[in-house]
Amino acid sequence: MLATCVPLQPAARIALRTAATRLGPSLLLRGLATAAAPVTSAGRSHKVVVVGGGSAGLNVAHQLLRTGKFSQDDLAIVDPAEWHHYQPGWTLVGGGLKDREELRRKLKDLIDPKLKCYNQSVQGLAPETNSVTLGNGDTVSYQHLIVAPGISINYDAIKGLPEALADRESPVSSIYGYETCNKVFPNIEKFSKGNAIFTQPAGVVKCAGAPQKAMWLALDHWKGTGAYKPKAADSPIKITFTTALPGMFGVLKYSAKLEELRKERGVEGLFQHDLVAIDGNNATFNRLDNNEKVTRKFDFLHVVPKMGPYAFVKNSPVADAAGFVDVDQGTTRSNKFPNVWSIGDASSLPTSKTAAAITAQAPVLVDNLLSVMEGKEPTAIYDGYTSCPLLTQYGKVLLAEFKYGGVPKESFNDWLGWDQIEPSRVFYYLKKDFFPWVYFNSMVRGTWGGPKGFIR
Repeated sequence: MLATCVPLQPAARIALRTAATRLGPSLLLRGLATAAAPVTSAGRSHKVVVVGGGSAGLNVAHQLLRTGKFSQDDLAIVDPAEWHHYQPGWTLVGGGLKDREELRRKLKDLIDPKLKCYNQSVQGLAPETNSVTLGNGDTVSYQHLIVAPGISINYDAIKGLPEALADRESPVSSIYGYETCNKVFPNIEKFSKGNAIFTQPAGVVKCAGAPQKAMWLALDHWKGTGAYKPKAADSPIKITFTTALPGMFGVLKYSAKLEELRKERGVEGLFQHDLVAIDGNNATFNRLDNNEKVTRKFDFLHVVPKMGPYAFVKNSPVADAAGFVDVDQGTTRSNKFPNVWSIGDASSLPTSKTAAAITAQAPVLVDNLLSVMEGKEPTAIYDGYTSCPLLTQYGKVLLAEFKYGGVPKESFNDWLGWDQIEPSRVFYYLKKDFFPWVYFNSMVRGTWGGPKGFIR
């Protein structure tokens, strides 16, 4: 039996297809406001409303359900998507290791039937009245609200990017969207000579290590074909990594290792360079250290688009100045409204935005929300744990794990005394095979706790 979702009507689906045709890659996978038939008024009041049916929303909703403290339709999920994607797997698609179709499921198939599902976008949040306004104008009321819609991919923020991605013949690609990730590996395969540039933007991104994962896999592929010769003046392919960061990674321990790999493999590094425009085969960057514009010619370009909070979050009372849900970094509870919570990419939690982080955040939120519902103070504390399995070549992964302050918190180091600074084949198979499996079979069902393993 599947969850009862209030579906998009035919007219809304036609509108979505029309918009997708017009906007191309700039169409967001989730969060697009749509016109849909009104939700009936019955049953639109819930103990907990979860905004977002992504990694964070599904995980925390199912963990709450599994406590046995909630009855039919006490918990509700709001999300307009038809499909739920395992987004960390798009790196594997870009490297030719997975097909994008195997990394998605129908959202309705992942939602327990005891949960109420509103297959709608969100127009606004009204914490003063404990209500959420849906995209069609209806309202849903709650006792507690969990805001976990993820973040928006803003393709239009880089001039010329939507058009370049939509052109299947252009040398521009990106692993950061379902509609674009299957363009990456074909571009890698047919590229044999010229300048290859990989970018990482300023601001927040989903998995800050993913931009260079795409580069390392491409480099390894080209090295195998003989088109790339590390440090050789006669190498047919030249590789440049441009990043808005001052170094290769935000955590010093791993950044030093990745910088070592960059130099060993002959990759040019342009730091504090933020891509702002694409015009033909020219990429223009803004130098963050002196605000000068730099233009580079490319023959291959992998772009990480800019990202940010959804407008309905940014423009709501729950947001901080940057537009993210303003929460206590330990308890995940709102700093403004005692019955509002947030985890995942939409939250202000000052840690890397990854699926691994959610596995540590969700149990804390669940424990604290239940405590508050029982009239107690929240006591569970999130320490900032997150993880980034950095593909450094085919067959090797550097498993970066850390907490607040960029302090390493390595699971295998704690268990086995195994320093994770060295890329490993074991971690590669975790990334390629185990993590996608455990994601759909356990994490979205609320039974995977990351380093803590399977949970009840």
